[in-house]
Amino acid sequence: MVPVRHNVDLPVVLLHNIDPSWPAVDAEKALKETSRLASAMIREGHDVSLAPVVDSDIAGPLERFSPDKHIVFNWCESLPGVPHSEALVPEAIESLDFTCTGSPSGVLALSEDKRRVKRLLDRADIPTPTWQICKTPADVKGWECFPAIVKAANEHCSAGLTGDSVVLTAAELRERVVYVIEDLKQPALVEDFIDGREFHLTIWGNGTIEMLPPTEVNFPASDSVRDRLCTYDSKFNTFRLRKLRTVISPPLSEDELRRLEEIGLRSYKLIGCRDYARIDVRERDGKFHVLDVNPNADITAEDSLALSAKHAGYSYGAMGSHLVSLAAQRHPALGENMQPASA
Repeated sequence: MVPVRHNVDLPVVLLHNIDPSWPAVDAEKALKETSRLASAMIREGHDVSLAPVVDSDIAGPLERFSPDKHIVFNWCESLPGVPHSEALVPEAIESLDFTCTGSPSGVLALSEDKRRVKRLLDRADIPTPTWQICKTPADVKGWECFPAIVKAANEHCSAGLTGDSVVLTAAELRERVVYVIEDLKQPALVEDFIDGREFHLTIWGNGTIEMLPPTEVNFPASDSVRDRLCTYDSKFNTFRLRKLRTVISPPLSEDELRRLEEIGLRSYKLIGCRDYARIDVRERDGKFHVLDVNPNADITAEDSLALSAKHAGYSYGAMGSHLVSLAAQRHPALGENMQPASA
């Protein structure tokens, strides 16, 4: 796979959230990662300005820029202080007539509603673990598939997931469902726990889309099924993170790779992802199951998207540049007039 670069002369506004409530160490880490991407894109020839979002106001950080002369690189997980606001960010950006990277508001809202995503996957005959929504503890009656996993039905980034989310008995299932309903204040999604290899598939493009080399999550050696899980803590706690190892382009047969690509591309199109996304998949008995579709995937340098892009020949800056070029095709000043430059 040879990187394709585009002539994108418009300055880039790198919009990123910094929540004042974060511990200082977390804020410092976020700023460091943002500066790292900005510097990498500057080395690719982009004019990059940082625009931190510290509250629910998007217009303020963007007021010194022009929609006609800039492209917004949306690197916001949410609006600080506003729960479940990931989808509000592109909505606000585009309401100000800016062109931004990533999926639109409706797709981000859909991805956070796990029940809707599961229904779409089922209707499209895309394999996904058997599931059930529990609005009350009584709804667990009749579930007989163990081990099972209990998730919050309206969260992302593995929020609420711990080792205790994997349950082995009906009593444990009920206890965890009660926790999600009462503590997380939302319905619980119960799924068959696929205890097998886990792959992260980076898909990008519009119209013509492609899968980058997949990555595999290697879990620590353990006899407990509860340790073979990407929890919130394992993603964001540095100590826990060291226990997970990401394998780039893991050993797969041609047939396995073909089937992964097919399930990844179909899921990307089904959910309506734009520019890029990550599809999380697990394998059991030779069958791949879609766990999650993340249209606002993490793009830090050590995460699966950047690692997959690097393996495909894209430096970190070239990866960011490619995402900008995909968005630029929607910019009124460029659009279809964009011409590929030599790699």
